[in-house]
This record gives sequence, structure tokens and C-alpha cells, in this order.
Amino acid sequence: MDFREAPLGIWAQRIAEGALTAEALMVATLNRIDKLNPALNAFTELRPRDALLEAARAVDRARGRGERLPPLAGMPLGVKDLEDAQGLLSTYGSALYGTAPAEDDSVLVSRLKQAGAIVVGKTMTPEFGCKGVTNNPRHGICRNPFALDRSPGGSSGGSSAALAAGLVPLATGSDGGGSIRIPAAFSGHSGFKASQGRLPLGDALPPTTGTLAVRGPMTYDLSGTLLALELAQGPHPRDIFSLPTQPGLFSQAAQAAVPKRVLWAPTLGYAEVDPPVLKVLDEARQRIEAAGYEVVEVSGPFAEHPLPGWWTLWSALLARKLGPYRGAEAWTQIDPELREIVAYGMDEVSGADYARALDQCTELAMALEETLAAHGASLLLAATCPCLPPAHDAPGIVLGRQTGRWVEMTLPMNMTRMPAATVAAGLGRDEAGFALPVGLQVLGGQQQDAAVLAGALAFERCLGGPLRADLATLTP
Repeated sequence: MDFREAPLGIWAQRIAEGALTAEALMVATLNRIDKLNPALNAFTELRPRDALLEAARAVDRARGRGERLPPLAGMPLGVKDLEDAQGLLSTYGSALYGTAPAEDDSVLVSRLKQAGAIVVGKTMTPEFGCKGVTNNPRHGICRNPFALDRSPGGSSGGSSAALAAGLVPLATGSDGGGSIRIPAAFSGHSGFKASQGRLPLGDALPPTTGTLAVRGPMTYDLSGTLLALELAQGPHPRDIFSLPTQPGLFSQAAQAAVPKRVLWAPTLGYAEVDPPVLKVLDEARQRIEAAGYEVVEVSGPFAEHPLPGWWTLWSALLARKLGPYRGAEAWTQIDPELREIVAYGMDEVSGADYARALDQCTELAMALEETLAAHGASLLLAATCPCLPPAHDAPGIVLGRQTGRWVEMTLPMNMTRMPAATVAAGLGRDEAGFALPVGLQVLGGQQQDAAVLAGALAFERCLGGPLRADLATLTP
């Protein structure tokens, strides 16, 4: 049973109608994980098999009694190892955490469980989600289903690899610098970063990466993401930035009309995009135009590179979290690249630097809004990443103070808190001739989640939907 064969909603419908039992679905899920996960290392921990099968049987018994099932009843769910799932370890990819199972669920996991999803296990992340490739000292390396020597990106790389290999139909992710969009693009499927507060954080402690990061559901295609978003949205008293519930906001996006004029800025005004990526994007543009859209090329919208400002915020926030370990024996157990980030935030970021970086967040938001308004458009299209998927062991930090290039085009939308999506644009050829996924990023204005999703759905359809990895290389 391959979850890439149908959207999340269809799998849930089959359970609700009795065309498929939740137990059979769970058995197939666990068998598929057993078969493919050794090569991918997407999952780090699974709930006991007996407990999972009993949870699935409970769904079947409820249906047998004629009860109305919740919308996601029986759907296997992978949880990124940066948030809590009751009974499982929350390690954050670190040797310093996860000594006892979590006692509660995160807000997102709780809401998806209330909608009927069954947590299967935890998925890989770099330590504290610190970089755009997924490896960590505790669990090793997560690999890309399209090529085992390549990374699925990060930091939601485990969830993305699991979706791209059809291991589960639903997973959670978080995005503080592109951590949903980057792995979705590198793994050939769709992804969405909601506006800040649309899905609340609400953990017992303040969020590690402040208002840069949001959490959200991840699925193979966007129709499933919309379904999960609709069920998980709404305020929470522990998230001071959480937004009110807007019933139908996400579910209606699938039927919403998309304006025929869209803006085209493949480099966002500052990035250097590699030729294989530009070639795929140019072909994607032609297909979008053939579908009846007016694609208007613009300069910008961003006049300066966002990396210095984002780096200031990111390093300071992680320094606040992990700085107390410096000088202690535990410091040596932290990922060396993460130690560099923390040290930079402790030693070289001042309060004034942090304030100036916050100013840049506002300036970036104004620049995008002004560009959209000047051309009478609501959406702007760009590369999701400027290059093809990197090697699985590629350094996340270059020259000590720079993130890997694959991160640089997703950062602005974390700084502006605006919504952004990615859809598969096609396959690009590297120097050796291997075909690897390329993502098309869809950007929109402040809190325009529905508009971004409606456009991304339309482009997902006209570009042919998510890409299908050949999994024959994953098994002996």
C-alpha cells in the first residue's frame, strides 16, 4: 500500500465507508516502514506495534457500531522530533534531550489526533532544526528517496522523506527558515508554510526560534494539507500571536478562483540560481502560461539579501536556548555546526543588531506588498531553492557564518511572517545526469493563506502534481 497513490482525503474516505479497514491500513503502513525506512532513516522511533494495531481496531469497531468517524480516522501520522507526542521521546535530534517519553502532545499533534489521526512515530530532524539538511549526532543521516546520496533537505527532512516514499499519508513539520518548503522541494512533493499564528504553537515553554518558525501539517499533495490545516487552525491561549479560527479558510481554497496575473521573480532579486534549476523553472513558466496565466517578470522584490538579518535572529534565539551549555561537558555532545551558530549568537550579536534585524523583517514585508500592489497581482513565483538537492552529508554551515545555499530563498517569508508554498516544478539534471526534484515557490501577502494555497493548488495541477521517486533502490 503506497500512500502516494491517493490524497489524504481519499484514504480517510475509504476508511469511513468501510472500503478499507483501519487495521489493514496500519498493518500495511508498518510493513512499508519496516521495508523502506532502513535505507531512508526517516523515522527515529515507532510506537509499539500492538498499540498501533489496537488503535486502528478501535476505529473499525466505532465504524461497525455506526458511529460517525472524525475526518482523519485511522490516518497514520508521523511527528517531527521537534514537538511532543505523548509516550514518545522528544529528542530534538540531540544527545542532551529525550530521556523520558513526553507526557502530553503538542497543540498540532493534539488537534490532528482529535481529528482521528494515529501517531505512528517520530521523524528525523537536524539537532534543534538548526540547518537545511537532516542529520544529527543522535540518529545519523536521513536520505532522499530520489537519490540515497542526497539529502531530503531540512529541517523537516524525516517527515518529507516519509511522505515522498509513501510511508505515511500525513506528517508534521515546522518552518523557521524554509524547513517545510526546502525538504518538500528537494523530495518532489508540495508543502506550505502558513502565516505566523494561523496554527498556534502553544507549548509549555516559549518557542525556541521565536516568531521565525511556524508548525504545520505536511502531505504528499496540497489537497491533504488543506484538509489538515482546516482541522488544526485556531487560537491557543499560550500562543500570543495565534489568530482566530476562520471556518472554511482552507477547505474553500480548493474551489477559489485564482487571478490570471502572477508575478515572476525566480531569483527574488538577490539569489544566484543554478542553470539546471532555471531550466526547469523556465519550462514550468511555459506550462503555466499555456494554462492561461499572464506571467509578468519583475525585478526584486527584495533589494538586499535577507541572510544577515535572519542569521542574527536565528543565532541569537539558539544562543538563548543552548548558550548555558557552553563550557560544560555537555557542550561537546552538541552538533559542531550548531555550536558555531550558538557561539556566534552569544559573541557577536548585540541587542541593537537584533533590533535592526527586526527592522529588516518589516522592510522585506513592505517590499513584497509594494511589488504585488504595483503590478496588480496577489501572487509571486520564484525558485524554492537555488540549487539541486545537496549531498546527504553536506555541511549546513559554510565559512562558519553562512547557511547552505539551499536555504537562502526561503528565509524572507519567515522574517515577514507571510504565507508561502512550494510545488514540484519538475526534474533537473545534475552534472552526472541524475534527475533530481526542483520546487516552485508561491509567495503571497500578509495573512493571504487562502490566496497562496489556491494558487499553489492550481500550479500543482498544471505542472502535473508531485513527482514519484523510484523506490527500487531502497531495498536489497
